[in-house]
Amino acid sequence: MKLIDLHCDTISHFMGENAEVTLKRNNLSVDLEKLKQGDYLAQTFALFVNKEHVKSPHDYCMKMAEKFFQEIDQNSSLIALARNYDEIIKNEKEGRLSAILSIEEGATIEGNLKNLKDFYDMGVRMMTLTWNYENEIGYPNKGEENHTKGLKPFGVETVEYMNELGMLVDVSHLSDGGFYDVAKISKKPFIATHSNARSVTGHMRNLTDDMIKILSNKGGVTGINFCSAFMGDHGDNTYIEDMIKHIKHIRNVGGIDVLAIGTDFDGISSKVEIDNASQMGKLVQALDKAGFKEEDIEKLYYKNALRLIKDVL
Repeated sequence: MKLIDLHCDTISHFMGENAEVTLKRNNLSVDLEKLKQGDYLAQTFALFVNKEHVKSPHDYCMKMAEKFFQEIDQNSSLIALARNYDEIIKNEKEGRLSAILSIEEGATIEGNLKNLKDFYDMGVRMMTLTWNYENEIGYPNKGEENHTKGLKPFGVETVEYMNELGMLVDVSHLSDGGFYDVAKISKKPFIATHSNARSVTGHMRNLTDDMIKILSNKGGVTGINFCSAFMGDHGDNTYIEDMIKHIKHIRNVGGIDVLAIGTDFDGISSKVEIDNASQMGKLVQALDKAGFKEEDIEKLYYKNALRLIKDVL
């Protein structure tokens, strides 16, 4: 079963003391060999920046991007950047995986739309507006005081400009107030790259039923996240049965077309029953057993994400 994963943090592990880690083969959850075994059509790689740990989020993000492109260049027979639907199809025909580039933390543009345009020109096609801290765009869904706060004026400008450029606005990590502002402002479908259902697991990082309906009506998708805190009540373990619960609930609330995969591989510490990218077939088997039709599994695995990419990028 082909697959598009909307979020992994693998590139973060290539920085600093881990500079020897390579994309072709490593001990992480994602490498090119595992992606091939998992029959991936595309993997979205997040340039994740913890703004509290770096002097300039923009400069650090640029360094990460440089590392990412080095890895792509060194493995150009196996993987290529994809900036839109046509490039994903072209890469597939040429027997290559597609790498989609995203940014996780809007602070990387440092309050300047020119920086956003620079990242776009470089090939970035999605941006998570906030991570766990307040930034120039808005507020995270962390800390009770932030939940109802919406986008800041610069956040509104950012969403409008992302629409104009043809970039996917990612609301995972964004405050509830920010989510509703994006829903109101965005003229294009938007995305929650790695968020589950709050009704199933009551974590603020997950989407409420109302949000799932809005996202669905807008033509967006949410990527099922494998982090145990957002998934179930089995401590630090994530089981496939938990994934099925979230998938069923989201389907029942927003319909099958709102579902996608956003594993958060290499960004989570929980022990996952699907240990790495090569094992994604386990979820297909479980969905089949749970009564999902093949065409619905295809939508969840890649068709919904591909439709959204075609619509926006």
